[in-house]
Amino acid sequence: MLAALREFGGAALTLGELSAAAGVSSGVVKGLVKQGALDEVEAPRDLPYPPLDPDLPGKPLSPDQETAADALRKAVRSGDYGTTLLKGVTGSGKTEVYLEAVAECLRQGRQALVLLPEIALTAEFLTRVEARFGAKPAEWHSGITQTERRRLWSMVGAGDAALVVGARSALFLPFRDLGLVVVDEEHDTSYKQEDGVLYNARDMAVLRAAIGGARVVLASATPCLESWVNAEAGKYDRIDLPARFGTAELPEMRTLDMREERLPADRWIGEALAAEVTDRLARGEQSLLFLNRRGYAPVTICRACGHQIGCDHCDARMVEHRFQKRLVCHQCGETKPIPAACPKCGVEGRLAPVGPGVERLAEEVAARFPEARVAVLSSDLFGSARALKAAVEEIAAGGADIVIGTQLVAKGHNFPLLTLVGVIDADLGLQGSDLRAAERTFQLMRQVAGRAGRGERPGLALLQTYQPEHPVIRAILSGADEDFWRAEAEERRAAGMPPFGRLAGVILSSPDMQAVYDLGQALARADAPLRRIGAQVFGPAPAPIARVRGRHRVRLLVKADKAAPLQSALSAWVAQVKLPANLRLVLDIDPQSFF
Repeated sequence: MLAALREFGGAALTLGELSAAAGVSSGVVKGLVKQGALDEVEAPRDLPYPPLDPDLPGKPLSPDQETAADALRKAVRSGDYGTTLLKGVTGSGKTEVYLEAVAECLRQGRQALVLLPEIALTAEFLTRVEARFGAKPAEWHSGITQTERRRLWSMVGAGDAALVVGARSALFLPFRDLGLVVVDEEHDTSYKQEDGVLYNARDMAVLRAAIGGARVVLASATPCLESWVNAEAGKYDRIDLPARFGTAELPEMRTLDMREERLPADRWIGEALAAEVTDRLARGEQSLLFLNRRGYAPVTICRACGHQIGCDHCDARMVEHRFQKRLVCHQCGETKPIPAACPKCGVEGRLAPVGPGVERLAEEVAARFPEARVAVLSSDLFGSARALKAAVEEIAAGGADIVIGTQLVAKGHNFPLLTLVGVIDADLGLQGSDLRAAERTFQLMRQVAGRAGRGERPGLALLQTYQPEHPVIRAILSGADEDFWRAEAEERRAAGMPPFGRLAGVILSSPDMQAVYDLGQALARADAPLRRIGAQVFGPAPAPIARVRGRHRVRLLVKADKAAPLQSALSAWVAQVKLPANLRLVLDIDPQSFF
């Protein structure tokens, strides 16, 4: 009970919310009230949020920051729609710059919204906002209570919440007069909603601002190619922050050629990286080991018969999560205990994990550095958003010597004592046919490396790779960002791919495999509305993961010119077929993934 109360940080909770958070019945809570252990008070509903003072002094800005802030203030004062790409290297102080734009928006009497890609970022950000404006803003994300959601919805509509900090769904709050939308880490893939209603919050922010006459700031050290191209074409304004704030310098980056290592089959930290970690431990500095794989091992195989344990409901292997003592399907969430015997041949003691996840890496770290305090940052290891925020705060305060993390650690966190970043497998994202594989690998490696050396001490980023000559790895090391984006843009232009063309994904799913294929073939044959606009239809073909939650999945892909009226043609196309019972059709405009 006390842990539940601490988790919500003193926020007002209803009887139902507190009992649900603590996992007890309402009678237990009432009993604690009778004993005097808890106080029950009546609180006014939906109080306005404390006022923010935009004229309080902010942090001193560098000349580059001041120039950028002036440009954003002027844009906000205009009261017109416009989008600005704020591109600054990691640690350059982009946040302080766009907070000046927020301050100008508040001076104009309009509301501001700041979108963050990850809930764990909000703790540090809220502290910075409070220091700048004298009070905390309103929060909107999965970690707040229903009571707080109702209050925020009401206050936003009444204009009594001047600044909202939230997740992507905050875009749909009923703002009375929205004057500024900031999309922090605008390249982040979590801004794309992949379930239910499909949308990209970055693009929706631009659309909402255009409708309401607001300004948009897209902030990132590694912007998505779409934003970069729009800035190059003059559709977006662009502001650059080329250097880190103050005395901090960008980390040195080097590759470690793993072809020269002779690692045992059950170890993944090379000797060169291990030596650097040892050095940081001796100096009282933090190290980050990055591996973008959750769990203990991605595959569990039977060495007697070769069977790989898969999900009963999906065509996906189950991932061992040893901390939880479970096998987990990362597609549908199905879990089962780790079996002692192979479910196919029945032989005991022959099941073996294959490949590393962050939990297995943590096991290796504990064996190699037994004196170190180790923290693992992975989304599946925290029961709530607030618990994750607390873990990030503890690490930032020096509560760990070695941090092991997935892509969660790349989302803008500031760990002042962190001076070494080791990427365990820099090649992991380079395989496959993903249109954005090179772009995403470049962004992820740069963002992870940017966690190092953000304080007074210099940083070092080491990338373990078996392909040091790969063009993407070389681009990461060179620091020639503009050359990378230019080359990537030319490849996309030549292929007619986004952002120089349009794609639409069609996902058909049903428990009946034949029904899915029949409908897919019917759609492919009835492509006249698409051919009239010059679009091409590819498929039907099985989705890369052909069965999820017991539903068979087939995909089609539509490719069209950038100027083609794609949405209307898609509507006419799918209207020609009648969906059988239990069959779903989902349209995904400009898909970000093709699973």
